[in-house]
Amino acid sequence: MRRVRPAVAARQRRGGREVAQPRLSWRCCLATRLLGDGGDSSVRMAAQESVYNLLPRLEEKPVKPPRYISTFRPSVKLEIEQSKAQWKTMGPAKVAVPSPKNFLKKHSKEPTLPARKKEQESKKLPALSVPRRTDRPLMGIQSKKNFIKTNAVAAITGLPKKPQHIYVDRRQGDKYLLETSGLVPKYIKKKDYGVTPKYVTQRSEEMKKAQKEYENNVLEYLKKKAMKQLSDEERECLLQGLKKNWEEVYHEFQCLSVEIDTIPKKLYKGKLESQMKQLEHDIDVIEKHKVIYIANE
Repeated sequence: MRRVRPAVAARQRRGGREVAQPRLSWRCCLATRLLGDGGDSSVRMAAQESVYNLLPRLEEKPVKPPRYISTFRPSVKLEIEQSKAQWKTMGPAKVAVPSPKNFLKKHSKEPTLPARKKEQESKKLPALSVPRRTDRPLMGIQSKKNFIKTNAVAAITGLPKKPQHIYVDRRQGDKYLLETSGLVPKYIKKKDYGVTPKYVTQRSEEMKKAQKEYENNVLEYLKKKAMKQLSDEERECLLQGLKKNWEEVYHEFQCLSVEIDTIPKKLYKGKLESQMKQLEHDIDVIEKHKVIYIANE
């Protein structure tokens, strides 16, 4: 067997310095030359061979579960068929073939007038205002009227024409009608000139009526809120009621214990004293004033 010299170590430059790679042995170089690419495939085949792979296996396909079908499918299908319009897109399934006897005839597509009724035939035509072609004018009629004399009499006895009132803006200017110029005082001479229109008087009356209604409502409101005078009987009854209340509060005050050492007792005593003072003040006010007014809220 021939001996192979080891390969010279290649040098690479990394980061500005040379790094020497390790040398390979001659056995490694020989193995790589002999095997080449075929060596890898043989190694792979050897790795795949196994006792378990000698007998062929059948591939088991997964069984799909049955498809779900709703129980309401026939009822829904029937409902859709009932609501669906027939022949909507494709037309009817069977089309009737036209008969060869019904072929297209000449002038069959032209519009025709409806048949004339008997009532229209019996009606008479209206009389024409235009003379007919056969009519001839009356000839030989003469009048004995003297048109010259009648015109002369009408001119003598007729009233003369009134001249139109005009005005001129300057000496050699144009003429204009005076009536439409606005210089004639026509509106001053009218009968209703200076008279208040009816709608103005009507509106003023409505405003006065509304003002009176508002004032009446205000007076009624003030009367409702006005102060009411208290009668002698009511005053006496009120005074007796206040005195009776004062006696009840005073009786409760007398029933208090001699020794007041707790906070609730002190608070209750202060409450009774304030009630008695208020009742005494009200009694003094009512006794001093004989006339009392009460405001209506």
